[in-house]
Amino acid sequence: MKPHPGHSAGQAREAVETVYRAESRRVLATLIRLLGDFDLAEEALHEAFAAAVEQWPRDGVPAKPRAWLVSTGRFKAVDTLRRRARFDASLVKIAEDLELSAGDAAGRERLDLEDDRLRLIFTCCHPALAPEAQAALTLREVCGLTTEEIARAFLTGAPTLAQRIVRAKRKIRDARIPYRVPSKEDLPARLDSVLRVVYLVFAEGYAPSAGPSLVRADLSAEAIRLGRLLLELLPEPEVMGLLALMVLHESRRAARMSPSGELVLLDDQDRSRWNRDQIAEGVALVERALASRRVGPYTIQAAIAAVHAEAPSASATDWSRIVTFYDVLQAAYPSPVVELNRAAAVAMRDGPAAGLALIDALLARGDLGDYHLAHAARADLCRRLGRTADARASYARALELVGQEPERRFLQKRLDELPD
Repeated sequence: MKPHPGHSAGQAREAVETVYRAESRRVLATLIRLLGDFDLAEEALHEAFAAAVEQWPRDGVPAKPRAWLVSTGRFKAVDTLRRRARFDASLVKIAEDLELSAGDAAGRERLDLEDDRLRLIFTCCHPALAPEAQAALTLREVCGLTTEEIARAFLTGAPTLAQRIVRAKRKIRDARIPYRVPSKEDLPARLDSVLRVVYLVFAEGYAPSAGPSLVRADLSAEAIRLGRLLLELLPEPEVMGLLALMVLHESRRAARMSPSGELVLLDDQDRSRWNRDQIAEGVALVERALASRRVGPYTIQAAIAAVHAEAPSASATDWSRIVTFYDVLQAAYPSPVVELNRAAAVAMRDGPAAGLALIDALLARGDLGDYHLAHAARADLCRRLGRTADARASYARALELVGQEPERRFLQKRLDELPD
């Protein structure tokens, strides 16, 4: 976009909104690097966009909006620190240092691997922070999710989640946690938490925990971009596995919803709309990761996704192979969600009654009682078995728990289609 005095105010405001959606988290990451403070950077980000709303309709949209926003945010932060310096003399030196460095290429595009958002992820995932704080802080600062959205994703209250984020920021500041990508020697030990959080980011984009949209392509694309950076930085099997898993899921995105935005289940998707280039990339990554013999949970899940991706039709899916992969995953990395997914695969291999028995046992243990997909899966199996009353009760429970509107409409439609 270039400055243009003929831009209408409406066009300029639309440009601000477009840039905010596409660039705000990148701008924030750079401001955190430049300012060394999360809260100051967030304040500077908001002031920079407020300035854009005021100036772009008058002066035109700058040729490099991101660089303009970074530079403006930095100068706004200097002004903020100078105002505060009247009450805290220790801030004078900080403001002067920031002002002296303002001539540097603050918004310069960085082509090296130490990308600002990658730096930010490693900072948010520092081992000094509790695992739940790592995920919450990354989703808030890197992805821009609201506190309420993250709270729903973690099945916790928004005030509790907000305090978790505040404490994490304070810990980073007080412990002087460095804002950088770790050295090659330190990187492997730090990688597990980073992979987990990157996948959380992807999952929130591929299937948002709440809201009106079935997908948030910006989040899933950003997670894949970060996965590629990680793979170039550290070509470990599990990095390959995670990237493969994300790319294979992403290959189905266009087919996951109807033209009207309604959910389309895997078995009903038009496979001609699957992205074959992404499938080829994902399968190649899975094969490389499996060949290493150092297989982790992401690689196993990617192998399952590859079986789906390579099946010419839903009926031709090799469900026995998928169940075998789930057996390996459950033995090495047990979790109730893995058990649920395995039960769904068993239902496809051995029939709905076999899968339902496994899900009922899982729910009877008290696991996943507040997880809407467990009740949705049970409802579907009961529906297929003709157990209408049980299906109705499980659909109703799933509807109480679901947060995403397209999923809610799908479940409601299934419930309405049940015979009286």
